[in-house]
Amino acid sequence: MKKLFYLLLVFPLLSSAQNTIGLPDVINYAKKTYGAGLQTWDITQDARGIVYMANNEGLLSYDGQYWNLYPLPNRTIVRSVRVSPDNRIYTGGQDEIGFFTPASNNALEYRSLTALIPARDRSFGDVWDICIYGKAVWFRTQNRIFRYTDNTISVYTSPAEWSFLGVCGDRLYAHDFREGLLQFTGNVWAPVKQAKTLPAEPVTAILALGNDSSLVTTLKAGVFVLTSQGLQPLHSPALQIIQSERIYAATMIGKNWIALATNSNGVQIVDTKGELIQKFSRSEGLQNNNVLSIYLDRQENLWLGLDNGIDFIAYNSAIKKISPYSQEGSGYTAIIHDNLLYTGTSAGLYSVPLQSLPDLSFSKGAFSPVTNTTGQVWGLANINDQLLLGHHEGAFIVSGNTARPLYNPGKGVWNFVPSSTVYPTTMMISGTYRGLSFFNYTGDHFTEGGSVQGLDESCRFVAIDQQGTIWVSHPYHGVYKVSKDVNGKYQHHLYTAADGLPSTLNNHVYKINNEVLVATEKGVYTYDAAKDRFSPSAFYQELLGQKSIRYLCEDNEGNIWFIHEKQLAVLDRSGKKPVILRLPELDNKLLSGFEFIYPMNARNIFIGGEKGFFLVNYEKYKQTMPALQAMVRSVRIFNRRDSLLFGGYLSDSSKESSDIQHNWGSLRINYAAPVYGQQDNLEFSYRLRGLDDNWSEWTAKTEKEYTHLPAGNYHFEVKVRNHPGNESAPAIFSFRILPPWYQSVWAYLVYLLLIAIGIFYLYKWQVKKFKLQQEKYEKEQTQLQYLHQLEINKAENELVALRNEKLQAEVDFKNSELATNAMHLVQKSELMAKLRSELNHLMKALDNEKAQSEIKKMVKVLGEDEKMDNDWMQFTHHFDKVHSDFVVVLKEKYPSITANELKLSAYLRMNLSTKEIARLMNISVRGVEISRYRLRKKLGISSEMNLFDFLMSIKS
Repeated sequence: MKKLFYLLLVFPLLSSAQNTIGLPDVINYAKKTYGAGLQTWDITQDARGIVYMANNEGLLSYDGQYWNLYPLPNRTIVRSVRVSPDNRIYTGGQDEIGFFTPASNNALEYRSLTALIPARDRSFGDVWDICIYGKAVWFRTQNRIFRYTDNTISVYTSPAEWSFLGVCGDRLYAHDFREGLLQFTGNVWAPVKQAKTLPAEPVTAILALGNDSSLVTTLKAGVFVLTSQGLQPLHSPALQIIQSERIYAATMIGKNWIALATNSNGVQIVDTKGELIQKFSRSEGLQNNNVLSIYLDRQENLWLGLDNGIDFIAYNSAIKKISPYSQEGSGYTAIIHDNLLYTGTSAGLYSVPLQSLPDLSFSKGAFSPVTNTTGQVWGLANINDQLLLGHHEGAFIVSGNTARPLYNPGKGVWNFVPSSTVYPTTMMISGTYRGLSFFNYTGDHFTEGGSVQGLDESCRFVAIDQQGTIWVSHPYHGVYKVSKDVNGKYQHHLYTAADGLPSTLNNHVYKINNEVLVATEKGVYTYDAAKDRFSPSAFYQELLGQKSIRYLCEDNEGNIWFIHEKQLAVLDRSGKKPVILRLPELDNKLLSGFEFIYPMNARNIFIGGEKGFFLVNYEKYKQTMPALQAMVRSVRIFNRRDSLLFGGYLSDSSKESSDIQHNWGSLRINYAAPVYGQQDNLEFSYRLRGLDDNWSEWTAKTEKEYTHLPAGNYHFEVKVRNHPGNESAPAIFSFRILPPWYQSVWAYLVYLLLIAIGIFYLYKWQVKKFKLQQEKYEKEQTQLQYLHQLEINKAENELVALRNEKLQAEVDFKNSELATNAMHLVQKSELMAKLRSELNHLMKALDNEKAQSEIKKMVKVLGEDEKMDNDWMQFTHHFDKVHSDFVVVLKEKYPSITANELKLSAYLRMNLSTKEIARLMNISVRGVEISRYRLRKKLGISSEMNLFDFLMSIKS
């Protein structure tokens, strides 16, 4: 009790010098990083988030990725900088005032205002302050204040020496060493009566506190509160320490905290009562303690201009770092017990008293080692209101700042798990290097209760389900089920890949929402008691899929924290539907293989890291996610030299298109996102519409180069994200690759003209060619027709010949038939003559008159000529059919021709021989010759003409 009383007595004094246990990240930018002068005198930020700094070598800008330096024309130190509502960046140098504004290519160019100053006032030295008040821009030097408005400059000469110029609320203040604090009213500087007692020290800041009161900081005289009642000094133990320091600058943090930049003690953050909230110096990560300027940006983070370098404090970050000891050992476990924070590290157990604050990172105190805990600490547990420590050397009970062994040291202990969720529990299970150990709780203390026989594996992961079954996982062997048999003895059974697990390796058991789960390489698995097998959890498979999970932890709100491949994420169940929220700030910073999460409440989530611990204010983290904005920062084109096409100062070039000559070899586009302190977590995706409409893969690269793009219109788009689901709208840069001269509009007009001329001459040539072809065609057609006619004639002649041959064959056949008939007639005639002759002889030989009478009748019958005439008439009829009425025609042409001559003519036309004719005509061969001769004469045929040919020529 005496120690506790002493601690309570001295704690307020100690806490005034002690710092908070949790500190935000501090990022150091050395001179070689930003490439400018050592000292930075002033800092401001534009509407897009780009930070501008007044540096020894000029105006310095930073967009989160790229630093750019803009020297003044006279190459002097820039002491002050301010951005006006019209996006002009006003700067003050030595004997130089002016502003930077975007040129036609959107790069910053400087325009001097010095020429507007009356000639007698142009030697004014350094410009220490710039303010935007009303519609004017104000510049302060030691002896003059310049007011720039409507392109004119008014000059206000100091009564003695101007030491300050600034805006507080809706008032413009200035401080003069002789006249004190002045306010600009009615176009004059009037003394502030309430500030008459202000010491004759330079004023460094005037900040609005609300309720018509202001905080006034001076260089060496301390801090004052200015109200309508007067000026009162602000006293506190923390300010008493700062009293010996110089306060170079100050800024408000929120409504109740003030950050003071000092010359040798870094940054001191106090509240409106002067009590110390937090401090930052070299021991907290600053490059040096001499802070020349300080600025709170739009994300409520702090920028510090140092005597040598620039620092960034992620002051508004919801993630703070806790370092229990200076060597920054790894953090393995943590717990809060009896208002003390205990942190287990690789060097031992450390503790620190906690203040009653919503966010424990702001609790002030110093860690101290717990006695008897030097060495590797593995686990902490509060069971039955006793703090148990798992250590490389065994199990310990911690009381205050001292630890004593729970039992005889020997084997290392990983953890402690109560057998029941109802306290006080009667039994506790401890996972050790070589199996499970049981402890019974009696008489307010734990006693050893045996172990599981045959289970000699390392039991670092232990969980107990609602049925009292103990589950133990070994990363390389599988999952053990430990339960009692019918005799009450503990038995164990090993489950491997053969029992439903995706693999025997890398399985970790945890108890989440009163259910034992196994985190595996392929998602979360549960135990099916009915089948005595493991299977994928349907709930977690739907949300997490088959991600490899190394760690699971449930917080008080039911959110499930998990680690996937060294990445921390939360399955947030606070909304209507569970969502996954990543914390990329901690990627690759966790203690791989020994992950640890201790969710005390929504504002205090302790996480073990490779160097110490992290404290996450999860409630704030969800509320302060920065709005992301991607920006195209510069576009350069390269060939034999480079040229800046787009400077990236104002908004992206989505409305206007930049023209690029075709002969530029490559195009390089730089882009960034002004989200400071999270650059390692940002990923970009881009596309070039006109070339490829598909977005690229997400990457940390902040530049893209294109080479030899063809002529055409293009739109480069880039967007940024800090974790899946939180991405910005795309920034756009539009440009056009101009075609070469031979692809220009005028060239195409010439081409069209030449093509038209060519088409005209081609047309004329085609017409001429067509005519020639037509003439040739007609000639060919005529020739073809002639040849065709010849072919037709030939065919017809051949057809006629065939017909003639056929007719001739028919004629020959008919002639043959006629000849046969004629021969038949001859033979018949001969036969008749012979019969008559024989009958005459027979009649003469007979004496019988009756017989002679009968024979005479027969001779008479045979001698009738009519029948012979009929036979000839029939022959003539058939002969005329074959020979086209030859006999008729011959009679018509030669009426004097006799019947025998007709017969002779017919026989001759039939081309019968003389003998055949003689037989048919019943005359001698000589008689035939004579008849022929006579026929010639009657027909009037000369001796040269063939009688047969003549007769063949006679036609109807």
